[in-house]
Amino acid sequence: MEQLQLPTDIEALIPEKHLVRVVNNSVERMKIDPLLDQYKGGGTSSYHPKMMLKVLIYAYTQKLYSSRQIAKALRENIHFMWISGNNTPDFRTINRFRSSQMKAIIDEVFKSVLELLIEDGYVQLENYFLDGTKIEANANKYSWVWAKTTKNYKEKVQARILELMDRIEKANQDENERYGDNDLEELGSGPIDEEKIEKKIQELNERLAKKTGAKKEEKDLKKIETDYLPRLKRYQEQESKLAGRNSYSKTDVDATFMRMKEDPMKNGQLKPGYNVQIGTENQFIVGYSIHQNRTDTGCLIPHLEHFQKMTGRKPKNIIADAGYGSEENYEYIESKQIEAYVKYNEFYLEQKRKFKKNPLNAKNWKYDEKADEFICCRGKHLKYIFTRQRKSDLGYISQRRVYECEDCSNCPLKSKCTRSIGNRRMEVGLRLNMLKEKATQNLLSDKGKKLRSQRAIEVETAFGMIKHNWSFRRFMLRGIDKVKTEWGLLSIAHNLAKLATN
Repeated sequence: MEQLQLPTDIEALIPEKHLVRVVNNSVERMKIDPLLDQYKGGGTSSYHPKMMLKVLIYAYTQKLYSSRQIAKALRENIHFMWISGNNTPDFRTINRFRSSQMKAIIDEVFKSVLELLIEDGYVQLENYFLDGTKIEANANKYSWVWAKTTKNYKEKVQARILELMDRIEKANQDENERYGDNDLEELGSGPIDEEKIEKKIQELNERLAKKTGAKKEEKDLKKIETDYLPRLKRYQEQESKLAGRNSYSKTDVDATFMRMKEDPMKNGQLKPGYNVQIGTENQFIVGYSIHQNRTDTGCLIPHLEHFQKMTGRKPKNIIADAGYGSEENYEYIESKQIEAYVKYNEFYLEQKRKFKKNPLNAKNWKYDEKADEFICCRGKHLKYIFTRQRKSDLGYISQRRVYECEDCSNCPLKSKCTRSIGNRRMEVGLRLNMLKEKATQNLLSDKGKKLRSQRAIEVETAFGMIKHNWSFRRFMLRGIDKVKTEWGLLSIAHNLAKLATN
């Protein structure tokens, strides 16, 4: 039997419109000076960064995310051999390039791809379709640290330290003439931290050294030094890592525990992960960002700011679902002079006839602007009482005006109108209502209806390609910066793979 002989030039085996050629040509056209600038020359020879970038992007389009799998493909797969020029970097080199070199310049590389798409007329940054998904982190799902638990443990340790120090102080009554009648106040006011306690321990050690028969006090002080103080330090370190979050994973400190859509056990188990936000146009990914926030509401402003910083542009229209409909987000979009087609929680409910005809719905009640009061369906007046302020995580302060009915005692609809024992109360955000009304007008317009129907197709197509077709449901790297690099490579790979089909 004759052995099959491959041609000496593998160029002949690569079809003219093959995806690997699209990746190669696109990277050749890209302006990646920030990546090239990281290689100043000198020392031992290294693989060309442009070749490494081509290999990584093509590998992601082929569902190869492990550096070992990519290294193996470079030795065995003719497409990888062609795009790498028969170079065979090992898995360490590939992983180091991805996690170190690419981490600093992934935004610039993505921007170069976006500029190519704009130049070729595939995107215009006119309609920006925004949505998010949660992807599991490369972390142990049982390695959690919870903010509430940490706070409770810390308070218990602090209370125990104060108790023991108080006991030691009382045992030193014979030193009062020298030190004065000082006890717990020497720890100072405010939260008790390790620095205050260490200073207090040093003072107590000096006092006990001059005293005989203080074995019990010395034992208590040793307990504080060897047990309680290290625990307090650990809890303070955990609070620092939490940085306002409700949880984090010990194996990936940047990951937050979230509920995932992919839940095989269907028990609502929390898993460490990241909230990935993308913006699309014509099913190309034109913007992306990684967040530790569990909800989409708090991600819109950081995402758009990152997009504008990365590209120097802003979209004309933004289209998003009800998860982004908040007063803060509406205000921000309006301040940037972007047209908002962003739904809010009750948008669909408000369009129903049942909602509009419901006499107990406060949104159907008359409002007397001059008297600043609402009149319910029974003719009762709900008068203004006070204003409550709310502050978001980003520092935005919104106001809610609270109104209370004058007398609900004899109203036959009270049991259906309110669960309160007293009179009916309600909170009204006047500014929020104005912004919602403007959003409703946009959403119900012919253009709004068209964009709303298009949104699910736009964003879900990109997520479907990456999560289902390419089976990427868990990050390979750890830490938010490396995760951002990994998703950036995925976004570039998605865009070039789609470009190959056009």
